Amino acid sequence: MKFESILAETDGFGKYQILIITLLFIPRIILPCHFLLNNFIAAEPAHHCDISGLDNGGVFENLTQDQRLKVSIPAQEDGTPSSCEMFAEPQLHLLHNSSSPADAPVVPCQNGWVYDTSTFTSTLATEWDLICDRKGMNRATATIFFVGVMIGAVVFGILCDKYGRKSMLLVSYLLAIAFGLASTFSNSYMMFAVMRFFTGFGLTGISIISIVLSIEWVDVAHRTFIGVIGSMAWTVGNMLLAGVAYLVNGWRMLIVAVTTPLILAVATWWWIPESARWLIANGKVEKAYTYLEKCAKFNGKKEFSSNFKPQTLSKVVTVEDKNKNYTYLDLVRTPNMRKLTIITGIVWYGVASTYYGISLNITGFGLNIYLTHFIYGAIEVPAKLLVYVSLNKIGRKKSQAGTLILTGVCIAINIFLPKDMWYVRTIVAVLGKGLSEASFTCVFLYTTELYPTVVRQNGVGYTSFTARLGVSIAPLIMLLEDVWKLLPQVIICTVSISSGLLALLLPETQNVRLPETIEDIEEARKKSVYAASQEKSDMPLKPLTSDVPENGV
Repeated sequence: MKFESILAETDGFGKYQILIITLLFIPRIILPCHFLLNNFIAAEPAHHCDISGLDNGGVFENLTQDQRLKVSIPAQEDGTPSSCEMFAEPQLHLLHNSSSPADAPVVPCQNGWVYDTSTFTSTLATEWDLICDRKGMNRATATIFFVGVMIGAVVFGILCDKYGRKSMLLVSYLLAIAFGLASTFSNSYMMFAVMRFFTGFGLTGISIISIVLSIEWVDVAHRTFIGVIGSMAWTVGNMLLAGVAYLVNGWRMLIVAVTTPLILAVATWWWIPESARWLIANGKVEKAYTYLEKCAKFNGKKEFSSNFKPQTLSKVVTVEDKNKNYTYLDLVRTPNMRKLTIITGIVWYGVASTYYGISLNITGFGLNIYLTHFIYGAIEVPAKLLVYVSLNKIGRKKSQAGTLILTGVCIAINIFLPKDMWYVRTIVAVLGKGLSEASFTCVFLYTTELYPTVVRQNGVGYTSFTARLGVSIAPLIMLLEDVWKLLPQVIICTVSISSGLLALLLPETQNVRLPETIEDIEEARKKSVYAASQEKSDMPLKPLTSDVPENGV
């Protein structure tokens, strides 16, 4: 007997499972609000040099503001004042001559900058003048945050498989709240960078635990539904971020606005159950039975207690040493696990670097930043509905590969489209954004199904690490536009298509029981599904749909 058979007796998709998804919805909404926050808190508003120091002897007294700028700041190719340079002395002759002489001495801004506050009252760029030759520091704030997410993925991956999903989820909540709010009190760039690092560290626990906890409590027939619908929280949060950022356009209060809802998540944490799968795999059958019994009663299956006893659960997962502490080394000890680990790591890198490469570069399409961000979020709704159909019709593997490859194709199209066709470029970019989010939805569900219970959180932690590595590098890749304007797009396009092709080497997991042990992975033959209903055997493995009804009962 396997866990799915036990779960079916509690109703593998009832009110209890819906409650779990609902309780995890609020914290999952917060994730995009922080992960894409740099689009707003690190925005660079229009700016030019402060020219007050040039007004020696009142030379600007009878000049309008436009005239003052004209004689003080060299014009760029589009006619706007330079953002980072100024004339060493006022060029008053420009009032009568539209072109400045080639030998007019130009120097970097000497007295700071004047910023346009019509869109943002304050950002990191305006707070610490992270512009011009310091703009790399501004872009680096996103990298620092995602390095924290990356390290957090490793740490939480270990701790969740050792101490359980629920307890580590609370730790994640508290860390994110503490460091998120602390970052708003930063009085220096260095302090802010440190606080953002640890905010990312804390938030990653929510990211990797919520999806695993949801999938481990639902039956096979509804895993796709839970994976896709649960990911809608990200889409809702993504669209909400555009509205919140529009209403709260100071960076400190914006961080407060997107962090405080986690306090409500802490209040609802008490009703979230521990993963019964994890408890059984770690020999804690009595506690697992308590949760399963509660699930059965909540779902109206009162006969569960009479049909099953705690002793029954000890036979659900066969592990030689229930006291063993699994680590990341177990992901590469055996051949099939090693192959799985390498491929999923590369695929996650491709998925994340593509998604954030698009999401963190939302300017240049002729629309304001808030509307562009909202459209990028809204396109995820139909994309996820389509991928839900795709996951059920053609399976996980083809859906994963297809969404990545098509995302790369959209990026490639925009490389060749002229910039004056901004409306076409916007449509293609939005389509690519939707496909990139669809690939993210696929990879979370797919990875959770690929790894066995005993190292599932380690596996998701490892793949999340490789994903955040890609995300951390994405903002730095954007700096390569100074070398060649199209180079960042070429790199992201290549990564997307390559990782999509590599995904075709992974096994299919549609309508298959979740593997429980590493032995389940190693015993699976090529072109077979994972063993979940048989003992150790070299026989071909059967999908779950042959012995479990579609309704999961």
